[in-house]
Amino acid sequence: MSETVQGDNAGELVGFHTEVEVRWSDMDAFQHINHARMVTLLEEARIPWLFEDDRPTMTLREGAVIADLHVRYRGQLRHSDTPLDVLMWVEKVRAVDFTIAYEVRPKGVDVSVAPSIIASTQIAAFDIETQRLRRLTDTESTYLKSWQRA
Repeated sequence: MSETVQGDNAGELVGFHTEVEVRWSDMDAFQHINHARMVTLLEEARIPWLFEDDRPTMTLREGAVIADLHVRYRGQLRHSDTPLDVLMWVEKVRAVDFTIAYEVRPKGVDVSVAPSIIASTQIAAFDIETQRLRRLTDTESTYLKSWQRA
């Protein structure tokens, strides 16, 4: 399930909410979600938002690279917390890149409750042919800015 939670930038919550299933293989020896697998789960959350065929950012599918990634673990997540609730929005848009913010909570936990995971991913537009960064198109930039919080 994915849903848009886009407010009016006047105090309402702006973001894209989705659920991500935790697999048994995502767990570590201590029965928590493995830190490296959390990065994959974040990727699985953002793909439906940014890269589906009807999205203006679809051209990013042809070339985008991760430039930076931060994950803060503030609480435990286990297999029994599946599906994870992931809320994402755009923190920053620049000429060639943008930063996505994430809040991850166990299933059924309200967004007013502190998240178990806080993360951010900086993604740069990339031209595969030239192997160089490229500028975001006006369409991509406008779409991404519509997901920024005030």
